[in-house]
Amino acid sequence: MNREIDLFAPHLEPFAKDIQGLRNVGQQFWTRGWSRGTSSNYSVVIDRNPVKLLITASGKDKGHLGPNDFVVVDENGKGTVPDQAKSSAETLLHCTAATRSKAGAVLHTHSVWATTLSHHFFALGGIRFEDFEMLKGLDGITTHESSFWLPIFDNTQDIPALQKQVVQYLDDHPDEKCLGYLIRRHGLYTWGKDLAEATRHIEVIEFLLECLGRTLHR
Repeated sequence: MNREIDLFAPHLEPFAKDIQGLRNVGQQFWTRGWSRGTSSNYSVVIDRNPVKLLITASGKDKGHLGPNDFVVVDENGKGTVPDQAKSSAETLLHCTAATRSKAGAVLHTHSVWATTLSHHFFALGGIRFEDFEMLKGLDGITTHESSFWLPIFDNTQDIPALQKQVVQYLDDHPDEKCLGYLIRRHGLYTWGKDLAEATRHIEVIEFLLECLGRTLHR
């Protein structure tokens, strides 16, 4: 964990608790090998009317986030404070989860299993997990006798185009609850009603991906 004195920029000081939560998540995911280098991005919703998000700034080491390595953006991914740092290039994907799926927190990781399996299963359009006890860690699932579909989208640097694909998927599957998705050879996105639930979803899905990966490669 970054041990520097937490001197916040004035516009970030009201969100000190949220920032500390995201810093803790970054340290945890970095330690587990899910957020190496400057990969990954994390956000929490800090307002609903209108929607505003606090999101990690671009190019930061997620294992050593400082108190000011964060950006405030609106529902369109635009910064709301002059001269603040640049947010992640994938900010629009966070905004979509916040507005369409009513997420309170959105987390994105780049684990080895998410990266490799997203390519392996890409032609199928996603991965279905069934009969795992760990499924009960996902919102709305109360028994292992359940299934969970994790869609996969192709990787692209055109984030607005990817955002449109995600929105189209949500529109086309209104009856299948979506808690996240993979981006091919890239990583995992998931969310929850708050940071605690989003963190749990990351842990559960990463566990399921590793189980599947180890089964395929034994």
